[in-house]
Amino acid sequence: MTPHRLPAALAALTVGALALAGCVAKADTAASDALTVTSTADGCEVSAADAQSGTLAFDVANTGDEVTEFYLVADDGLRIVGEVENIAPGASRTLTVVAQPGDYYTLCKPGMIGDGVGKAAFSVTGDAVAIDGPDAEQKQQAVDLYAAFVKDQVGQLLPAVEEFAAAYESGDDDTARTQFPLVRAYYERIEPVAEALGDLDPRIDYREVDAVAERLDWTGFHRIEKDLWVPAEDALNADGETPAWQDWAPSTEDERAAFGDQLIADVQELYDYVHSADFQTALDEQGVAGISNGAIALLDEVAMGKITGEEDWWSGTDLWDFAANVEGSKMAFSLARDFAASKDDEGEALVADIDAGYAALEAALAVHGSLVDGFVFYDELTDADKREFTDLINALAEPLSQLTVTVLE
Repeated sequence: MTPHRLPAALAALTVGALALAGCVAKADTAASDALTVTSTADGCEVSAADAQSGTLAFDVANTGDEVTEFYLVADDGLRIVGEVENIAPGASRTLTVVAQPGDYYTLCKPGMIGDGVGKAAFSVTGDAVAIDGPDAEQKQQAVDLYAAFVKDQVGQLLPAVEEFAAAYESGDDDTARTQFPLVRAYYERIEPVAEALGDLDPRIDYREVDAVAERLDWTGFHRIEKDLWVPAEDALNADGETPAWQDWAPSTEDERAAFGDQLIADVQELYDYVHSADFQTALDEQGVAGISNGAIALLDEVAMGKITGEEDWWSGTDLWDFAANVEGSKMAFSLARDFAASKDDEGEALVADIDAGYAALEAALAVHGSLVDGFVFYDELTDADKREFTDLINALAEPLSQLTVTVLE
């Protein structure tokens, strides 16, 4: 086992349940003229750092030599309030959003991959804007924002996986061990998307016992994990029965290269899919119900694997996955939240219960660390800690399970 905590390389990512922006609203266009944005190879210059609430237009000009994107991101750094993509070199595009009062960030993403460049604070002042548009149009906006969130996470996952695989393949295990739970966070926030693509999630994220049970070749994150945290000779696998070294040995240099390259190729396939028309069509067909179901599915991921310690069996980094699943679930909920709350007193009460459930779960996680500072390893949790997490997950799962049916009423 590595030292008590893994140093973190990512910023803290927490999700706030913000009012849905980008929807049709009772609002006049903000008093200021359209804001101009210049995207370069290494910068993202916005003509102003603040604006009045209401409908804002960002005219984005790409003066770099790669296709670029522009984002308006909530102050948590995770929620995408608006984005415009596929801006070719020399071209211009306009992003129009209904911006509620609050603090945001702007950034550009040359090459449409990675963390982005030129991230800068952007504030919106004034009165809250009342949402009052056709229900179908509001729901489509929520779907579009979720699609943008998924593409952003996968866009950051791909280069992070490439860096992680390079460390693993070169034998720099200390670096790879540090990166392992941080890279996985991008994937864990949007895992239901990959799970919908046949054998892609099994190739990326199956545990050994699952791959053996389904007679699949074992590849992906957890195959690499076992190389990085080599088990003791008398250790048992996650099923509690199979010897850890049965039909397994540490990978050779050539095998490491193959496993690392396969993980990159599989994540590239995921990247290509979420940037395809097929992905948008699938989301459109599911509508806001698909978003709310995604929130439920991610909490199920916590209950089924992370809280038991079976997911990251060799590294013990389950709490990193746990936190990322909760973030992804809460992000999806935030986009369906207003639709549920609009269903009279019962809807408001349901949303209040879900809000309280997320808050309690986040507070319990914070006792044991964060994605910034690292979490304790799973074997450091007491039985009482595990019972507390189980109780909190169950308390949140009950009202969350009612979200989709409430949204569709």
